[in-house]
Amino acid sequence: MAHTWRFFRIGGFDQVVIDSVEDLEALESLDKKLWVTLACPTKGLEFDERTLTYIDTDGDSRIRVPELLNAVRWSLNQLKNKEVLLSGGQLPLSTIDDNSVEGRKILASAKELLLRLGKTEADSLSISDTTDLSLMFPPMQANGDGFIPAALAPKESLALAILDIIATVGSVVDRSGELAVSADQINQFFADVVAMQAWQVQQTTDSALLPLGAATADAVAALSAVEAKIDDYFVRVQLSTFDERALVAMNSSDAQFTALGAQLLTIDHSDTQSLPLAKITASSQLSFVQGINPAWQAKVQTFIAQTVVPLLGHIDELSAAQWLTIKTTFNAYRAWLAAKPMNAVSGLSSERLLALQDSTIQHDLLALVEKDLSVADEANALVDVDKLVRYQANLLTLINNFVSLSHFYTSKDKAIFQAGTLFIDERSCDLTIHVNDMAKHSSMAGLSNIYLLYCDCTRKDYVGKMTIVAAVTAGDAGNLMVGRNGVFYDRAGRDWDATVVKVIENAISVQEAFWTPYRRMGRMVSNQLQKMAAERDKAIESKSAEHVLTGTTKIQEAANAPKDAAKTPPAPFDVARFAGIFAAIGLAIGAIATVISSMIAGFLALTWWQMPIAIVGVMLMISAPSMIMAWFKLRQRQLSPILDANGWAVNSHAKINIRFGTTLTLLASLPKGAKRSLSDPFA
Repeated sequence: MAHTWRFFRIGGFDQVVIDSVEDLEALESLDKKLWVTLACPTKGLEFDERTLTYIDTDGDSRIRVPELLNAVRWSLNQLKNKEVLLSGGQLPLSTIDDNSVEGRKILASAKELLLRLGKTEADSLSISDTTDLSLMFPPMQANGDGFIPAALAPKESLALAILDIIATVGSVVDRSGELAVSADQINQFFADVVAMQAWQVQQTTDSALLPLGAATADAVAALSAVEAKIDDYFVRVQLSTFDERALVAMNSSDAQFTALGAQLLTIDHSDTQSLPLAKITASSQLSFVQGINPAWQAKVQTFIAQTVVPLLGHIDELSAAQWLTIKTTFNAYRAWLAAKPMNAVSGLSSERLLALQDSTIQHDLLALVEKDLSVADEANALVDVDKLVRYQANLLTLINNFVSLSHFYTSKDKAIFQAGTLFIDERSCDLTIHVNDMAKHSSMAGLSNIYLLYCDCTRKDYVGKMTIVAAVTAGDAGNLMVGRNGVFYDRAGRDWDATVVKVIENAISVQEAFWTPYRRMGRMVSNQLQKMAAERDKAIESKSAEHVLTGTTKIQEAANAPKDAAKTPPAPFDVARFAGIFAAIGLAIGAIATVISSMIAGFLALTWWQMPIAIVGVMLMISAPSMIMAWFKLRQRQLSPILDANGWAVNSHAKINIRFGTTLTLLASLPKGAKRSLSDPFA
């Protein structure tokens, strides 16, 4: 018979009830169109990460429907008493199905784990028993993953080789949590070692590589230090002999020395080093006795002692031919240096590479890998123990946050996407969600029609910052604005300093909408009064300055005017003009007074019980349009865009109506039975 599903309607859509083994067994037959979500991320959730890792079999950091169904099917197959999946808590060993091969392996591994934990009398396991991987998989024991930590090596030489591989080629994380190496990394490391050894052997077999024996390396280093500068010197000499006009140009100019003279110089100053190695003359020889640029003197002396003297003896001058001979002598050695393998082990010392020539080291390490893999079945069964314990404790919770959103809508438990509670501006916001990319999230989350606060959260013991988005679903906007500070409490109870960095404004409540017109009128009147006062103040200031300037001008004109100059008569007062202005003002005042007196007379003509009704009616006429618009917008609020912006694939609208919204944002209120004094000395 087909399974009879039960649904409850909340959030504007039907949600399935899953609270029995029969529901879990029939989950695969439930139409996907009735699932609330079809995918969710594995990051940013208040849920056990290792459980999500087990479910996410393809490792794409997303939980999809087939993966969740596989987890449910596997869990049911491993249990005799399937009801235990509904209880959470501890997993009794007696509920594991030992009638199957896989079940018997899991049961045996569970008993082995209890033995390792020293709980020989225990008959159940909990998540706390399997949390520490080092207890489940001690690093000095094989664990079947094919990775070898240094602690697993039976000899010091093998342990040192593992540490060398980790330092050069890289590492993987063993089931014990230790850094380890794989077979591929072992083979790559020793292939690099062989290449490096072959390169080093060439040095001992080819005599042309070391013309000065053990001193060749120092000689080449000294040569390389001055090579470019000596090449530059001989090129300048060649140009000066090619054309006499180049002789002056090849040396430093007067302007260059003048600029140097104005600076605070040192021997290794860059401008000093850029000068020629020696003065360019008609002679083609480079004198070692005198005239060497002071910035290069030390390097040239080292070159003479370590390179020139061993090859040419003590000489006072170096010719171009001798210089070419010196460079040619070391061509083979330089070519050998250039051919040095630039692989991972190139940084190891010669002594360490020599120690790794022992061919048995690679063989022994690969043997350890094979030995580790030989216990894969037993170790994987231990992993299955951890998986079953976590599925038994967490799987139903995930289902009730994936197939349905019962945890969110029933407020029985917080949903796995709820990060904690934000306290700000005399309210607490419970619908808070982790955000990885605020710009990307806000571009879509605004479609939710919810008033949203994006906050950066910091904590002393946390490097960087955490970003959350909080939904404000009750009260009014009040003083919510960018820059406001609050406190965010995560699901673990830790407090974070929260600062609002972005606000997406939408309707919050019908109550707020009622007062919105009056707030707007108040702001408009306030802004107009401030504007008028500012303009009046500016006009008075300008007029005062004008009067002062005019008075000063008139005083100067009066002082400069002749004694007998005729005085200009003042302009006559225009009586008719001012009479018209006063008449217009009086007419406007009279009209306004007539309207006001009519309203007052009509109001006073009402009986006493009609007066408050009239006041309420007028207020409703003003506020009703705003309240109606807010009511429609509040009915359109939905959770889906907020979750979709975080990587979920929500399959329904998931509405947040007015009544439910008041449970997600709680306003400040006095405790029941609290005593309150209404006398305010500063009222």
